[in-house]
Amino acid sequence: MLAVVRGVAEDLGKRVLVFVGEVGGMSLLAGQTVYHAVTPPYNLRILVAQMDHIAVRSVSIVSVAGLFVGLVLALQTAYGLARFGAKGTVGIIVGLSMVRELGPVVTAILVGGRVGSGFTAELGSMKVTEQIDAMRALGVNHVKRLVVPRVILTMIALPILTIIASTLGVFGGMVIAQYEFNVDYHQYYNSLTGYIRVADMVSGLGKTVIFGLLIGVIGCYNGLTTRRGTEGLGQATTGTVVTAALSVFVSDFFLTKFFWWLEGW
Repeated sequence: MLAVVRGVAEDLGKRVLVFVGEVGGMSLLAGQTVYHAVTPPYNLRILVAQMDHIAVRSVSIVSVAGLFVGLVLALQTAYGLARFGAKGTVGIIVGLSMVRELGPVVTAILVGGRVGSGFTAELGSMKVTEQIDAMRALGVNHVKRLVVPRVILTMIALPILTIIASTLGVFGGMVIAQYEFNVDYHQYYNSLTGYIRVADMVSGLGKTVIFGLLIGVIGCYNGLTTRRGTEGLGQATTGTVVTAALSVFVSDFFLTKFFWWLEGW
């Protein structure tokens, strides 16, 4: 029995050490990324090339997800509100939910799964084929060349994609409210615009900037630390998807508390 407890304790201790080491490594990479992002020279051509991969190709996925999240949200809330004769307020709930919470989180999870895993696969392939070592030997700063453009573009693209997802979600809610519950478009629109404030939009978009930083750093870090060839690359890619999703959920709680604190609640 004692041997079993000791084995569990040792395994737990090793996992904690690995976790702390990875958090430290990601924090160090994030600091280096911020430093090199504000330090010249700046290569805008690389940023433009990454924009197509990160933002443009994610629009269709984010649009479909945002639309159907709005449809389902309006459908569920309107049925509940109808019991109390308050289905006319469905626009308020759909709007606030999409702008403050569901739009940013759903977009971040989808982009994190697609883009973050792509970062890991790209950099991991370069790592196992020793291309990154060759860059270092030639005196090229691999963080500035490979990591900075990906992280910066993710931080820029996520707010834009979130606006698209939230807008389509609100539109989907309006369609459901009109055709399923006979809530007039004007009533839906007036309830929406009367209660959504600039602070709500700033809160939602502010989260996505942090989400973009986390997704970019996690994806690049797992790629740069890939080992054991193609097997390790597959594990690193899977780990990026899981870690990025968990980091979005965990950080969302603290960011929500932070923005409510800023608003004086």
